[in-house]
This record gives sequence, structure tokens and C-alpha cells, in this order.
Amino acid sequence: MHSQRVSGFGTLAGRRGVVTGASSGIGREIARELARAGADLVIHARRSGEALQTLQNELSETSGIRVERMLVDLSRGEEYERFVEECRRGGEIDFWINNAGVDLLTGEAAKWDYARKLQALWEVDVKSTVLLSKLVGEVMRDQKRGAIVNIGWDQADRGMEGDSGELFATAKNAIMGFSRSLSVSLAPNVRVNCIAPGWIRTAWGEQAGEVWQERVKRETPLACWGEPTDIARVTRFLVSEEANYITGQVWNVNGGAIR
Repeated sequence: MHSQRVSGFGTLAGRRGVVTGASSGIGREIARELARAGADLVIHARRSGEALQTLQNELSETSGIRVERMLVDLSRGEEYERFVEECRRGGEIDFWINNAGVDLLTGEAAKWDYARKLQALWEVDVKSTVLLSKLVGEVMRDQKRGAIVNIGWDQADRGMEGDSGELFATAKNAIMGFSRSLSVSLAPNVRVNCIAPGWIRTAWGEQAGEVWQERVKRETPLACWGEPTDIARVTRFLVSEEANYITGQVWNVNGGAIR
């Protein structure tokens, strides 16, 4: 089984980390990429137990790594300390990926009013990223090593029309600014970076209409959607030793979009 691990550049053999929101989309691909690099993982979801079990089985069988899974509702701040402590029981935490977020574009949440969407984004995207980063950052500072990666949005700095643009820009700008400041607080032993995805083909992108398909091509110099694997590869780099001199940065992974 170990033959499918990747050695050399970006190797994570002997490392252990946590990926929140790992049951689907970008989080699932991040977990797969880190597993291919040889890292042992804790994978998290809010309630997708079956999907998380399937991913755990896949990663264990194909990569030969140790994988634990945890179901935690990150809208409940009282769960954060327990979550971090449970993750620590399996060993030291070398990296932590705050990927969990509310999907406001598909499913039931798309029907919520503006205020409810804002509250959900604050609780899950912003509050959990900030407070989990603070908790695990202290753990890593005591270890004198560690890397945290948060998820922003490339259009948060530029602006995008409409309710969704306003809401996501509010939440993701908060995360990006926090990540820059936390990197200074935790230096020199703990690194903090943020990835700002552009048009990535997740569940919403797969069902988006022709107007959106054309907009992606028009606004992206590479003229195509990005894939979750594009985010996963940058994540792998940022938690590896090859990125040891990189902290406090927001990495746009967006096909070159500048407007």
C-alpha cells in the first residue's frame, strides 16, 4: 500500500494533521493530496458520517496512512476545545487546515434570508477559523513547530456584485486579515498562510448555468474553471518543509484573475 505515497518534494511522511470540512469538495481533495504525500490525518465533517467513513476507508487503503475521523458541529463554539483535545490524543499536530465552511449556494441554505446567511458564515467560516487557529496555534507554539492554512476568497479584495458577493467578501476578508495577523503573533515557530480560491468547480460550479460558465472564461486568463485538486496541491506545499520560509501570505489560486 505504501507504494502510492509520493516521496521527494512536498513529502509529509511522518507528519500528522487535521482537515476540517473534509467530506466533500475542496476539503476532500486536500485530504487525498496530503494522504498521497504520506501524512497521517484527522478528517472532520459536521454530519456527513457516511461520506467521511468512505473517505477514511479510501485513504487508509490507497495510501497506507493512519486516518481518524471526527464529527463536530463547528457552529457550536463550545465544541472547539474538545475538538482540538481529541485531535491531540492521537499524537502531535504538525498542520491544521481550516477548510470547513457553509454552503450557501446549493441546497436548503440557498433559500435563507440575508441575515441568516450572514450569521451562518460568521459562526462556521469566521468564528471557527479564528478560534480553532488560536487554540491549535498555542499547541503548536508549545511544540515549537506547526503550520496552519486557512481558506479565503480571491474576489473578497476586489468585490463582487450581489448578496453572495457581499456576504462571502465580508467573511473571507475577515479570515484573510486574521491569518496575516496571526502569522505575526505565532512567529517564528508556527507558520500561518491562507489560500484564496478563484472559480473552482465544486458542487455549485458543476450545475451553474451558461451565463456563469461564460463569465468564468471571460474573467479568468486561463479561460477555465479551477479544480479542487488545484487548491489541494498548494495546501500540500504550504504545510511541507519546502514552504518553511513562507508565512503571513494569501495565495490566490485563480487562473490569473485580477478583476
